[in-house]
Amino acid sequence: MDLPVNAFKRALREGRPLFGAWLMSGAPATAEALGCAGMDFLVVDMEHVPVDTPQMVEILRAVAATPAPAVVRLPWNDMVMVKRALDGGAQTVMLPFVQSADEARRAVAYTRYPPDGVRGVAGLHRANRYMTVPDYLARAAAELCVAVQIETQSALANLPAIAAVPGIDTIFIGPADLAASMGMLGDVGHAAVQDKLRQGAQMCRQAGKPCGIIGGAPDLVGRYVDYGYDWIAIGSDMSFMVGRAQEWLGRVRGHAPAAAPGPQGGY
Repeated sequence: MDLPVNAFKRALREGRPLFGAWLMSGAPATAEALGCAGMDFLVVDMEHVPVDTPQMVEILRAVAATPAPAVVRLPWNDMVMVKRALDGGAQTVMLPFVQSADEARRAVAYTRYPPDGVRGVAGLHRANRYMTVPDYLARAAAELCVAVQIETQSALANLPAIAAVPGIDTIFIGPADLAASMGMLGDVGHAAVQDKLRQGAQMCRQAGKPCGIIGGAPDLVGRYVDYGYDWIAIGSDMSFMVGRAQEWLGRVRGHAPAAAPGPQGGY
């Protein structure tokens, strides 16, 4: 069979805003459901969720049955973790806490076979469809997408150099960690933080690299679109579930009659 096309990488080139979601539950069923809901991408989170490689593969299988492409966020910018994710079938990987151009170069090298990088070579795995993709070793990089996360003020200052590294396809700016690095832990909406996020989008635009972010509320997502972000997570499977549960509970409890006196004594 042929090498699978990286739909996320192609969508980034279209220039339209992409709206997706984070997968925080670690459950293939919720991943599949959100993929069917019409998301433009789904982020399989291995950094803040206790998802290991076998679980990641099962989530990728579930998402593959939907129109939504998967982005795998790894726990760290680590050669072994990248190798295992790629062999497991991930085509887009996101590496956290990249602070410099050197770290960005290492991230790209982890995704490339020698002589262009240091990805370990295995003959049979899910990525090459169990040795059924012709010339996989020579063609794999063409369908890989590398995203790096900018999460601190120093990393933001280095963004032009990071974005200029060959093989970096897109930049993700983490608003919560950026706010924390500015001494404004938990206050993403602070004007100073928002100004930095606006600057980050402009810097990516000047570098010619699409940029991503996570919103979490429709008004905030709209603001990020105005800033120039190209791909925006509007929430997560867990936040959708909890938010909907709280909304419905509030509605039904608002219409519930006063509680009747309970039975006297025990049963």
